[in-house]
Amino acid sequence: MSARPHPSSGAASAALSRLLDATATALQAIRAGQSGTAALAATDAALRPAVQALLFQVLRNLGRAQALRRLLAPRKPPPRVDALLCTALALAWAPESAPYEPFTLVNQAVEAAKRSPAMRGSAAFINACLRRFLRERETLVAATQGDETAVWNHPAWWIQRLRRDHPQCWQQILQANNAPAPMVLRVSRKKSTPALYQQALAAINIESTAVGDWGVALARPVPVQQLPGFDEGAVSVQDAAAQMAAPLLLDGLDAGRPLRLLDACAAPGGKTAHLLEWAAALQAPWQVTALEVDAARAERIHDNLRRLGLSAQVLVADAGKPETWWQQASGGEPFDAILLDAPCTASGIVRRHPDVRWLRRESDVAQLAALQARLLAALWPLLRPGGRMLYCTCSVFRAEGDAQIQAFLAHNTDARLLPSAGHLFPGSPDKRGALRDNGPGEHDGFFYALLQKAA
Repeated sequence: MSARPHPSSGAASAALSRLLDATATALQAIRAGQSGTAALAATDAALRPAVQALLFQVLRNLGRAQALRRLLAPRKPPPRVDALLCTALALAWAPESAPYEPFTLVNQAVEAAKRSPAMRGSAAFINACLRRFLRERETLVAATQGDETAVWNHPAWWIQRLRRDHPQCWQQILQANNAPAPMVLRVSRKKSTPALYQQALAAINIESTAVGDWGVALARPVPVQQLPGFDEGAVSVQDAAAQMAAPLLLDGLDAGRPLRLLDACAAPGGKTAHLLEWAAALQAPWQVTALEVDAARAERIHDNLRRLGLSAQVLVADAGKPETWWQQASGGEPFDAILLDAPCTASGIVRRHPDVRWLRRESDVAQLAALQARLLAALWPLLRPGGRMLYCTCSVFRAEGDAQIQAFLAHNTDARLLPSAGHLFPGSPDKRGALRDNGPGEHDGFFYALLQKAA
């Protein structure tokens, strides 16, 4: 790895020790059950971008770091000390990918402990553990190779479930999960085309490639404020897998007839906006209703639609309790099309949210699958005969995808499965050894099932 930062001055060293301390603090919060987003929000704003970069690398190497810490300190240290040890080990265990030289990371982790009132008494212990790691790194790393959690950096139950669900490609899914995801944009059909937008990006030296029909993947992430026309609604940030929802649901619907469309679990509003952009491009007189059970998240839908110059009926309501909102949404009339992007484990988007794998518990899968089944059962009666429902989750687990839909079809004889994407896996088929099931382009893990009600 070339041109790694190498803090040598006192000020630079203090800055790195602060970053390591803040990263360890965020890791400790995640281990206590807080989301990565919330943990980073509590970080000093001036440090946050650098802490996020370090934290994501820590989370992608946490299985290895925990295995190494157990070898160095078999008796688990206090949570704060353990978080700092694991932070340093996760960043330093593989020198070729370390953001700083391993000895610098060790020095500054010890400095962080000395500067912290909560860890000062453990500074010598931390120093002894990490100095031993530097001396015996190859031997210690080799000793962790028999630990699947260390090798794959996922919980054991997650690895076992993937092996069972996808026996031909579970390793490739895990490998993809440990790589950063690209920043992907959806170009507004109202305002531009992917080819024209790529020209605008090239004019300011932002490299990109086309993904799918309306997507553009950036070679490197950039702040949205640097994107041409972002404030005017020319593009939205949305993964290529999520961009499949609107075309799957809407392709073939009668653009000349007023239709009622429902986005049942809509926040933060990306798919709602895509439905509206599609309708606007076709000049279709379709009414779109977006539901969100959380008021704060519903406000994000409004914010996104305002930026894009779009409007929908947004209701704060529980999609699983139609009696509380159906009359207001459609006058009690059935919907022509329903998008159900159901709550799920998010097991398909751990490239973007590496904390998810460490926050989830195996019991969450069955609990969320039960919620998904309840939402399907509640919404299906609201669909008109001949109408269609698109069920999707950002999960690669079969319990939330194929198994869920097979159970639904078994209990609803008026439902027919139309050609659908099924399970999509994270990664790109353009990369060596990637999964051919994905079709063209880079995207997250997802599941899609398009259902039609008998006329």
